[in-house]
Amino acid sequence: MTTSPHQEPHQNPQSNPHPHPNPHNTRAHSFNAAASQYAANRPSYPPALFDTVEALAARPLTSARTVDVGAGTGIATALLQARGADVLAVEPGEGMTAEFRRTLPGVPVVRGSGNALPLADAAADFITYAQAWHWTDPHRSVPEALRVLRPGGALALWWNTTALDVPWHAAQAHRIDRFFGRDRIVATNGSGADLALADPTGRLDFTRRAVRWSRSVPLETHLANIGSHSIFLVHDEDATAAFLTEERRHLLDVFPDGTVEETYVVDLLVALNA
Repeated sequence: MTTSPHQEPHQNPQSNPHPHPNPHNTRAHSFNAAASQYAANRPSYPPALFDTVEALAARPLTSARTVDVGAGTGIATALLQARGADVLAVEPGEGMTAEFRRTLPGVPVVRGSGNALPLADAAADFITYAQAWHWTDPHRSVPEALRVLRPGGALALWWNTTALDVPWHAAQAHRIDRFFGRDRIVATNGSGADLALADPTGRLDFTRRAVRWSRSVPLETHLANIGSHSIFLVHDEDATAAFLTEERRHLLDVFPDGTVEETYVVDLLVALNA
C-alpha cells in the first residue's frame, strides 16, 4: 500500500506532544528509547491468530490493503506481509519507526497515530492494532478506523496476554502487581477490557476470540521481554534492576535449565465496517 499527498489530511497529534505530558503519554513514548530491546525480545504471534482474523473478516489477508497502526518495530507487520497482505504501517514514535525501517526496509511506514490516521477515506480492507489499541482514545480512533475502512472492511485488535492459569505465570503477575500496582492504562481499553471500554462510541460490533500459544526462550530473553513493557521503562532504573534480579532467582527455581516456557492467550477483537 502506498500513500500520496491527498491521503494526509490530518496532523498527527502525537508528533508535537503537549508541553506537560501526562502519564499515559509518558508510557506511550517510553518505547522509543528501548526499541531494539523490544524488537529482540517481545513475543510474536501464532499463525492461528491470522487464520482467525481471516475467518471473522470473511476474506483473506492475501492482497488485502492493510494498515497496521501502532506498528512499533514491525513484529505484526512482518507477519501480515508474510500472509500476502499489502501493508502500510503507521507508528507515532521516532525510535520505534527507526527500528521498523531497519528491520523491514521494504515496507512503507508513516508517522501518525490511530487518533488521526494519515490516510484517505475508504482506503483499507483491514486495520490492525497489535498491542496498541490501549494507546489510543477510542472516542477518536473508532471514527477514524470507520472512516479509513472500506465498506465490509475489518478492524482487528489483539493483545498477547499472559496465561494466568499457568501457576508460575500467575505468581509472576502477582509479584509485578505488588511491585507496580494495577496497570490502569491497559485495563481501560486494552486486553481483557469490557467491550464497552474498547468502543465507548457503541459503533462497533466486536466478535471476541482467544488463541492460545507458547514459546520457549532463554531466561534472559524472558526478563528482557517483561523489562520492555512500559510500566518497567518509566520506573526507577535501580528499583527495576533489583526487581529483575530477584525475578531471575524465582524463575531459576521453576526453570533450572534456564529455558522459560512462556504461554500466551491472544485476546482478539474483530469488527466489520457495515
